Amino acid sequence: MSKGILYGMGNPLLDMTAVVDEAYLQKYDLQPNNAILAEDKHRPIYDELLNENYKVSYSPGGATQNTIRVAQWYLKEPESTSFVGCIGQDTFGEKLKGCMKNEHIKTNYLVDPTMPTGVCAVLITGGNRSLVTRLDAANEYKHSHLVSPTTWSLVTDASFYYIAGYFLTVSPESMIEIGEHAVAKNKCFSMNLSAPFLSQFFKEPMKKVLPYCDIVFGNEDEARAFAKDFAINSEDLHEIAKKLSVMPKKNNKRSRIVIFTQGAGPTVVFQDNKVKEYPVVPIAPESIVDTNGAGDAFVGGFLAEYVLDKDMDTCVNNGMHAAHMIIQVSGCSLPEQQ
Repeated sequence: MSKGILYGMGNPLLDMTAVVDEAYLQKYDLQPNNAILAEDKHRPIYDELLNENYKVSYSPGGATQNTIRVAQWYLKEPESTSFVGCIGQDTFGEKLKGCMKNEHIKTNYLVDPTMPTGVCAVLITGGNRSLVTRLDAANEYKHSHLVSPTTWSLVTDASFYYIAGYFLTVSPESMIEIGEHAVAKNKCFSMNLSAPFLSQFFKEPMKKVLPYCDIVFGNEDEARAFAKDFAINSEDLHEIAKKLSVMPKKNNKRSRIVIFTQGAGPTVVFQDNKVKEYPVVPIAPESIVDTNGAGDAFVGGFLAEYVLDKDMDTCVNNGMHAAHMIIQVSGCSLPEQQ
């Protein structure tokens, strides 16, 4: 396997995970199972978590970064994966660099000296997680950094690309640049729908990036939000997957694969004009610690097999194994390699 076979680009965040009560969510007008970008009214959350009696755990976060970490964990060979994004010149940024180095992922962060490293408050209530993200430095990623020789060599070394939809809010032109390279070299470009607000409020950049996508991932809520925003008149996941698979596509050498997870419900895979459902191995509710990162872990497990040219059943089952493992721990924490 070649080094750096899988390239990820996204918003590098430090996750601050804490258990809160329903009243805390209500105070900030938050849903128990959602992901939003912090508005001014949410700014006090981070200081409260730090300074009040919450037990906060820290871990590398950000959707794409987590997916790449999981994929690297399965691939084992050091620097099979690479990751690019923007961090601040601060303790949190150094913490992230250190974590990624320890996990054998090659990174090339753009460092912005004027902004703090992005953070995500992961607010746990029961089996739910509410994500409130302050992008800060992550929001400052520049296309010029992507096309610099050091970063671009990571792009050309890779054969597979994964970028979560969250990056549509930061640098869609960077996504398109990689998409163009993937089409020209017949490499595989994949994206995640990531959150319902993206198809609603970032529809135009999503529309521009979709034609480059060989694989589209999402969960059931994101799929239905996408259907609504892209005039697919259906709530049925099979129908949505089918319609999404035939939307305009740049690389006609690869047919588009669409994969929708739905928590404990079966995973829906649409490939080669056929739909298949994969039942999820049930897990006792008391074993679920934190659902944050389950979707990211699924993609990481899936891609770790996909880059090795494994069949769809193997890829999906490994994705499920990864999600299963991650929801039983706090944050996207990976066990020590055996």
